[in-house]
Amino acid sequence: MSDHNLERAYSIGGPSDARALYDDWASSYDSSFGERHGYIAPREVARVFRSLDQDNTPVLDIGAGTGLLAEHLRDHVVDGIDISQAMLTQAAAKGLYRNHICADLTQTLPMANATYGGFVSSGTFTHGHVGPEVFPELLRVAQTGALFVCGVIPPVFDGSGFGSRLALMVAHNMISPVDFHDIPIYENANHDHANDRGLVMVFSKL
Repeated sequence: MSDHNLERAYSIGGPSDARALYDDWASSYDSSFGERHGYIAPREVARVFRSLDQDNTPVLDIGAGTGLLAEHLRDHVVDGIDISQAMLTQAAAKGLYRNHICADLTQTLPMANATYGGFVSSGTFTHGHVGPEVFPELLRVAQTGALFVCGVIPPVFDGSGFGSRLALMVAHNMISPVDFHDIPIYENANHDHANDRGLVMVFSKL
């Protein structure tokens, strides 16, 4: 398929659509989107994580895709989880992840409690993908003190209830107060989304 674009990714309607799109897109994703669109959000999320990291390992890359974020965390022990096996196969060829976990983030995760000390994500909390409903399971597999550094686009933050869900988790002493970082999503780009900005949500499990 040759007509993959951001609008198609934003319009998917749940896990089955996501799996089908990304399985089909996997072989050309890095070139047709990562390079052609000037997609730098993964690099920026990794930069924020590295600036705050206090040996928060191992790390789980949420919605790992082809490993564009993990390419900037090569000195960390990182597992990648994604709904698309084809995307994980592309990542595996790069030697980025300790484990490649094909799973639906909206379901019970196939990991034990308190497995991970760090969590990163870019391009997963977006239109048509997953929302804050995945936090309980992520917190289950997080160690006490685990650092979360997760990108989200502002319209999804507002429209999908991230603010209220994070506020409730803070109120119930599940996580620390949330800090936010403003990041560019693209650079040297010339397309309709070239000037889009992202938010990075930063908090720790209590």
